[in-house]
Order: sequence, then C-alpha cells, then structure tokens
Amino acid sequence: MKKILIALLSLIIISSTFLAGCTNQGTGGGEKVIKVGVLTDLSGDLSTDGTQINNILKIAKDNVEQYFKEKGLNYKVELYVEDTQTNPSLCLQKLQNLKAQGCNLIIGPLSSSEVKNIKNYVNANKLVVISPSSTAIPQLIGFSSPQEKKYIFRIVPNDNFQGKAIAGEIKDMGIKNVVVLYRDDAWGQGLESAAVNNMKKEGIKILAVISYPSQPTPSDWSQYIQKLLDSVKGKDPKDTGILAIGFGELATLMSQIPDNSPLLNYKWFGSDGFAMNENILKEAKAKGEKVGFYSTIFYGGKSNETKKVIEEYKKRGYGKEVGQYALCAYDAFMLGVISYAEMLEKEKKYDADLLSKLIKENAPKYSNGAFGFKPVTGYIVFNKWNDRASGDYGIYAITKDGWKLVGIWHYKTGKIEWL
Repeated sequence: MKKILIALLSLIIISSTFLAGCTNQGTGGGEKVIKVGVLTDLSGDLSTDGTQINNILKIAKDNVEQYFKEKGLNYKVELYVEDTQTNPSLCLQKLQNLKAQGCNLIIGPLSSSEVKNIKNYVNANKLVVISPSSTAIPQLIGFSSPQEKKYIFRIVPNDNFQGKAIAGEIKDMGIKNVVVLYRDDAWGQGLESAAVNNMKKEGIKILAVISYPSQPTPSDWSQYIQKLLDSVKGKDPKDTGILAIGFGELATLMSQIPDNSPLLNYKWFGSDGFAMNENILKEAKAKGEKVGFYSTIFYGGKSNETKKVIEEYKKRGYGKEVGQYALCAYDAFMLGVISYAEMLEKEKKYDADLLSKLIKENAPKYSNGAFGFKPVTGYIVFNKWNDRASGDYGIYAITKDGWKLVGIWHYKTGKIEWL
C-alpha cells in the first residue's frame, strides 16, 4: 500500500509540473518563453492571405523580441503554426493541438465560420484568440452577449461597416440593379445581409440572391452561371452589376464562364474574401480585368511603420504583395504578445481574464506609440464585443497591372475617395 501511495504521489507531482509548463509560461529562472499558436490557411480557399500571415508573423516575432531586449525583458517567443484550410472542424482539431502544446494566446483563425466553431472550446479552456480577418456580425456566429466573446478579439471591424462600404461604392458607380451570389456560411450570410440591407437603403434594386455551398465549394459552377444569366437577362450592363461574396473558389467560377458570355458585360463587385487574391488574378485575370471585380477590404492606411514592415517582407523574399489581413495579423501579434509579457510581469503566470483586459487597455497605447512603435493598420480601439470599432475600406480592382487600390471608402463621412 505504501508503495502505491508513493507511486501516486510521484504521478501527481509529474502531472503538476507538466501542467505548469503548459500554462504558467514565464515562471522560473532563465529565458522565459511565450508560446503563440497560429491558426491560418496554408492550403485552402484563403491560402493567399494565410501564407502571407505565416510569413509576416516571423517578422513580428523578431521585432517583438528586439523590443524585449531593448527593455531588458528576458522573453523569447515561439510560434506554433497550424494549417486549418479554412475548415471549421479541422480548425477545432488544430486548436486542440495548440492547447496541448501549451499555447494560450492564438492568432487566427481567418474565417468567421472557424471562429463560430471554436468559441465554446475557447471559453471552456480560457484561451485568448485574436483573429486578423473574421468579420461576421457577432450574433451571426453564435454570440448573444459581449461577455460570451470576452476571450475572442477581432482586429478588423465587423461586416456592418463593410456592408455600408459595398453599398456606397455600388451606388457611386451608378449601379441601380444588383444580383448577389454568396458563399453559404456564417461569414457569407452575414455580409450578404449587411450588403443587401444597405443597398436597399441606397435605393438599389436586388434582382436575385443566389447562394452556393461552402463545404465543399462547387467544382462545377454551370448551374450558378445559368442562374446569374437568368437574373441579369434584359438588364442594361450600364446600370446593373453582380456582387460575388466568397473566397478563392470564385477563381474557378470565373474560369468556367465562357469568354463570350454576356455576364462579362456587367461590372462585378467583391469583398474582403478575395480582394488581392492571387488565385483569382492567376486563373481569371483577363476576365477580372474586363469586369473590374471591385472588392472592398479593411484599409488601415500606409504609415512609416507599415512601409518598414512591407520593405522587410520583400527583403526576406516572401513576395511583393502584403495583404491587409497579413498586416492585421502583425498588429494582432504585437499587441497580444506585449500584453502577454505584461501579464507575466504582473502575475507570473497565465491569466486569461487579465490578458483579455490588458489587450483592450493596451490597444490605444500601442496606437499612440507608447511601446516605441505604432500599428501598421492605423489606430486600434475595440468596442464592447472586442471587435475593432472603426475603419475605412480600400476598394481594389483587377487592372492590366494586377490588383490595384482604386478608391477608399471613409467611414466617418460615408463617402468614397476615388484614386
């Protein structure tokens, strides 16, 4: 019996030590490690954004470690990256993997459907999540109160803003009739609703609303192409447009539209789901150039801090383009990790409630340069839902030179500055 008790006691001590290593990061002597989990998309419909996020976080890691060194703070950061493929079920599995590896601060995931699917696990395990690109209205992804979203931040505005931007650009371009095609998931439903409601307020007629499945997305788009043709039949291309709300799968749709199709006589509009998307540019550039694909995406401007990070991105050979959501991920990481270190300085252990509080408090401090550098996406402040409280939207279109910023919708005035 005595041997059994000793064995049980040893097991308890070993288990306690293991758990401390997972959750009490930063305790003990020597260099302290902050483990950051990353839920991104490296091989799915948002892989353009996801790959850029994976790359830019390496720059953010080096920059924040340099900051710690200058401040005499003995911390280093380890990144644990998981590919979710923008699949909600897979995302939950990958989050569980990150938790098992001791990651309590998570950057990502990218889509609102993923956020919806992990929210219960996040709350039950008291993880702190900062998504760089989820934009669905909180109620549409299962949150009934701000308290339920206490641990989940989104460093972009929700789609109430983008719906206004989309309606504004469409009206400004003289479009009076619109057909809407949207991805049938939490994000697509929310943005479709916000865009349609705002277009109606602007006096724009909705000719049809067509949905397509998100899991899996269609490989044969012929029935949707026919529905679009039926919806615009007899309408003047000068005042009729098509709003497509989806991700990279819309490259396949465009590739399957014949070159002589009447659909290519109409202006097409998009959203943050595929603005700057490399697959659409590669698979359907000629068609995209013809129809415009005017796409809105949160726009934080281009400060000196932004330019420095983009130059470093290019210098490292990651690519010539840095999308807005990659820049959002950079700010999410910097704000999250600085707040994590402050939490450890105060409590010497992981405390989800304190970390959540510090992220919200540090957002305006970070924005004002209190830590020696400023955000790359403009001023950051969170509303009661822990979503970014404001933001302009850039309008990108496909041109002969590729994706190009052609306008900016300013949220303070509701007007568009065409470039």
